[in-house]
Amino acid sequence: MAQKLILPSLVIFLSLFLESSLAKHNSQTITYIESSCNGTLYPKLCIRCLNKYSNSIINGPQHLAQVALSVSLSRALQTRGYLLNVAKELNAIDHKNKRMYLTVQDCVNQINDSVDQLSQAIKELKRLNNFNTVINDKVLWHISNVETWVSTALTDASSCVQSFPGHRMSKRVATIKIKAKNVAEVTSNALALFHSYASSYKQAAAIKKP
Repeated sequence: MAQKLILPSLVIFLSLFLESSLAKHNSQTITYIESSCNGTLYPKLCIRCLNKYSNSIINGPQHLAQVALSVSLSRALQTRGYLLNVAKELNAIDHKNKRMYLTVQDCVNQINDSVDQLSQAIKELKRLNNFNTVINDKVLWHISNVETWVSTALTDASSCVQSFPGHRMSKRVATIKIKAKNVAEVTSNALALFHSYASSYKQAAAIKKP
């Protein structure tokens, strides 16, 4: 009888212990995300996007930057899909508004470039894992590549936003602008988080030089 009671009690104890450990880890991750996001231009958006990953293990600034870049890529892919549909509709039914079609098509190209640049940046950041804490010219070269690609992706998304100036616009145009602006903002945040990660390498490299 005693043995029968021990097993359920042990299961309950282990469940409570794991739940407590996960809650503690989750709290620590959220605190780390919030602290890191405070250094970005859009901290509330940064926290809102990255808190979705608070249940997973985020191993420091490089991993956080990687997650942020993945968020940027996801938003860019979603926006590109939306823009392609809009361009297709405009081309099919709105022949009178050729200018709008061309503007949207330009945005498609710009966001598509952002997708390519962010994809390259994510691959390049993964390559940095091979160096661990080693600091040399090759590491700095990889860091420079990531910074260049993410900066270019940000410029492309911002250019799409600027294609639609003013405040009076159709619902469709407003939606395009909101989506492109979101891509630009999450990419800006990802770039800031990457700069934060890369700064430690740059400082160490500067100290290392004679």
